[in-house]
Amino acid sequence: MMRTLEHPATGELSLDAVLAALADPVRRTIVAQLAAGHEDQACLAFDLPVSKSTSTHHFRVLREAGVIRQRRAGTAIRSTLRREDLDARFPGLIDAVLGSTSDAAPEAASAG
Repeated sequence: MMRTLEHPATGELSLDAVLAALADPVRRTIVAQLAAGHEDQACLAFDLPVSKSTSTHHFRVLREAGVIRQRRAGTAIRSTLRREDLDARFPGLIDAVLGSTSDAAPEAASAG
């Protein structure tokens, strides 16, 4: 039996958890890549300066905080930024984080 991936409901998103998840530059890089159009990509498709196990940890932190949604697709886990949910709960937060994090969001900055 395959384990399900738990995600908090929109109303359960905690500002503290979201900000803690976004405090790490690697996690901000993941969010920036998702925001720049890399939606629904497998975790291994991201170019991150960390090991596979550390990368898995970063994706889990983002998912548990409610920043991303993940789904299983065969043997891969695909990630999507929960922009609508985050904007509904914390209007402007993701845009502010992406806009102020030029070192972690080069693709998002060049896309605009």
